Amino acid sequence: MMDALQKKLLPRAGHRPLLHRLRLPYLLVVPVLLAAATVALLGFHSDLNIAALYSQCHARSRLRWVSRVPVVGAPSCFLVSFFQLTVGGDDDGKHSSLRALAIMAVILSFVAALLTASLIESARLCNRRSWLIARPTIPWLVFNLIGGALVWDIVIVPEFLRRAKQVQAAKESAAAERLRDVDSFIDVEVRGLTSQVEVYAIPLAVLFGFVAPSVAMLSTAGHPIAVLVWLFFPLWVSAVRYAVKVVGVNSIRDPEPHRLESHPVSVGLVYAVPIICSVISHVFLLVNLFSSPDDRREMTRATIKFIQIDFLIIGATVLYWLLVEAGMLTTLIMIVSSVVLGPGAGLSGSWLLREKAIESYPNGGGDGSAVTEDQQEHDEDTPLLRP
Repeated sequence: MMDALQKKLLPRAGHRPLLHRLRLPYLLVVPVLLAAATVALLGFHSDLNIAALYSQCHARSRLRWVSRVPVVGAPSCFLVSFFQLTVGGDDDGKHSSLRALAIMAVILSFVAALLTASLIESARLCNRRSWLIARPTIPWLVFNLIGGALVWDIVIVPEFLRRAKQVQAAKESAAAERLRDVDSFIDVEVRGLTSQVEVYAIPLAVLFGFVAPSVAMLSTAGHPIAVLVWLFFPLWVSAVRYAVKVVGVNSIRDPEPHRLESHPVSVGLVYAVPIICSVISHVFLLVNLFSSPDDRREMTRATIKFIQIDFLIIGATVLYWLLVEAGMLTTLIMIVSSVVLGPGAGLSGSWLLREKAIESYPNGGGDGSAVTEDQQEHDEDTPLLRP
């Protein structure tokens, strides 16, 4: 049954997804429009309370141990105070809103899935030549500290789409030149992870570098220290991932590139953290929605509104990304599974289906059945020059 479902999800032989039918400038129209929508929505929903919060930090009347730091004091105080309020914390260090806590738990579980997908792509050999993809620490820092959805729509996703087009062009070029050994290398190894150790490094990095600081921030009602540590989670993720790779590199029996999607155990290890977090937070939110009134205060409503707008825009961009690379059915599956299991689980499952779809592209991997008509016309006995 699963095999039959998978066959229905994968593009048919000869089918070319939007990624290969449209030029890159046309593909970037939607992310740019979503970035513009972000600016418009944030401007429309701007609140005087947000400006007042920054004014308190600028006047050094809030979190003085942070706000008094030269140059970066006021912005740092604002960020810490902002996220303290979004998780439902108050100045007394207590939870003032379980609804805000539940909403932020769902959003953070989605970020965990997004981070997992980003780390997987950074570990693929085909993305080594893209500095932005292969080294995600700085882009994620800018994303979390400054840009949010704007950085995601204008910088990160366009780079992924650009690189995807380059990889597919290399596959088609190799097939056109009948370099079957090069084509095999691209299909099997380039989309593989650089090493099997990444199967352990990625989930441990997400668990200890992101989930642990997130849980600390949520459970302490946004304690300033916990928020400050969480803000720099890309650094902790990078440090844990690097440490695991250094320690585990000698224990890996197979040093060759690891085809993640061909090993169910590896898939389970890599995606377990975001899926578990998603299901738990989703259940928590549903219970809160149906059993408790909305207890968010005015300042919490003002701050969490910005996070929700960012979350919705980023989610819409991910859906578009899936549509471009994997097709409509995979996109719909993410929507349905997100409603049932939470957006983090929806993204994790659809990301795996996305990779299966990429394998079935013309000149792609899989069983090799997806070939073009031009390839079918030629074999080893076909003369190079036609009469």
